[in-house]
Amino acid sequence: MTERLDALGGQVVVVGSGLAGLMTALTLAPQPVALITRGAIGAQTSSAWAQGGIAACLGDDDSAHLHLSDTLAAGDGLCDAQAASEIIADAPAVIAALESAGVSFDRDGAGRLVLGLEAAHSRRRIVHASGDGSGAAIIAALLTAVDKTPSITVLDATEVRSLLTHDGSISGLTVSRGAQIATLVTNRVVLATGGIGGLYDATTNPMCNFGQGLALAARAGASLADMEFVQFHPTGLDSARRPLALVSEAVRGEGAILVNDRGERFMSGIDGEELAPRDVVARAISAELSQGRRVFLDARCALRGRFASRFPTIHALCREAGIDPTSDVIPVRPAVHYHMGGVATDLTGRSSVPGLWVVGEAASTGLHGANRLASNSLLEAAALGLRAAGGISATSAGPVRSVRGVSPVPAPDASAVRVLVSRHLGVLRNAGALQGAIAALLPVAENSGPAADPAIVALTIAVFAMLRKESRGAHARTDLPLKLPVAERRFMTLVDVLNVARANAHSFARSA
Repeated sequence: MTERLDALGGQVVVVGSGLAGLMTALTLAPQPVALITRGAIGAQTSSAWAQGGIAACLGDDDSAHLHLSDTLAAGDGLCDAQAASEIIADAPAVIAALESAGVSFDRDGAGRLVLGLEAAHSRRRIVHASGDGSGAAIIAALLTAVDKTPSITVLDATEVRSLLTHDGSISGLTVSRGAQIATLVTNRVVLATGGIGGLYDATTNPMCNFGQGLALAARAGASLADMEFVQFHPTGLDSARRPLALVSEAVRGEGAILVNDRGERFMSGIDGEELAPRDVVARAISAELSQGRRVFLDARCALRGRFASRFPTIHALCREAGIDPTSDVIPVRPAVHYHMGGVATDLTGRSSVPGLWVVGEAASTGLHGANRLASNSLLEAAALGLRAAGGISATSAGPVRSVRGVSPVPAPDASAVRVLVSRHLGVLRNAGALQGAIAALLPVAENSGPAADPAIVALTIAVFAMLRKESRGAHARTDLPLKLPVAERRFMTLVDVLNVARANAHSFARSA
């Protein structure tokens, strides 16, 4: 492996093979790119599991202004309006670029794009591919394009263990393949490593995605933003399957309703009802569950015999769980679905560390604010892939510095922190639970064992959540239910987080 990596020295390295990573690598062509992916290329990525499509204001009754308005409303005062405006304006170019790469979006008999409706959108603007299998269809097309692009070298079954820096700038990375550990020298790295769902028991994300890119960037000194905002999808299919299957918001967009085990439509009277923002729906479902009730999605009347044709993937997942959605109600529960926080970047994906770009869910551009608007994630992933490639193309490979004597880093394992995170950093939070979580996570994060990287990510979430003395968007505190009059984003490095955690752990120990 060392000889192969030596041959790739100085190339742009893209870590991750979801939508953001693939778009970055493809757009950089013909510039040489080494694409590193932990499993098979395109596997173990949330992009391929996305049932919703791409939010794009392409309808005759729609506009970028309306799309921006919906985005800002869902973001609950915390969006970066300029960033959101620019990314939303990229939507037509994103769709065109994906079609040019081979993606076939759903169109009607007249050749017009079929636009779907999802929660908190005021217009039908969701562009789908293969119905509710949009993510899989998009990734499949991009993988075909990658296979035809000779400038991209794929290193699969390879895991990045650490980022290397010299004088505060990226100088390379260490990777593992099986028992082999090696170093790849480069001064340009793009992290497209996805979200944090694997830190939780109930998630719709691949269980191995615990925020590895966030830990890598944090250890390298990158600034992190808004880490407390974890979006719980209201309607994970409540079954023994792990990760939980997702019942897309598009089902509610087609008229399905939420009921409890008494048959009560508990969203009735709430603004937006079943199509309210995700945080509102998730909290309402959690409130029902906390009272010992069960919650179901009832699509029987709204979709009748159309469920299997309109939502073939969801229909198959339901049947796998022994449920026929044409005649049965579908049991649901909130599950971690998306992380609005991440590595702070500009609109080209550039982080605070020279030579490090971050795109997709691992990044925080300010588009999503406190609560992501449905289907804005794939838009952002593709848009930032295009933008990052443009920014990187304007840089020079420059001289690369040889690296010797790098200490091996153990393979990460999130299982030790998953129970703690699931219990204390869920839909509803409070000061006591957050302080206890910080005290328990700190020694693990400061250790060098396999749980250290997952604990670092979890610790940053807990510290950011403790410091936000309000309830806003996806961050809900039972002890601080009101919203502060001024919304403020927060940016911290790992050093900042550890200092706050140590002070908190000390005071928590004294009060225990």
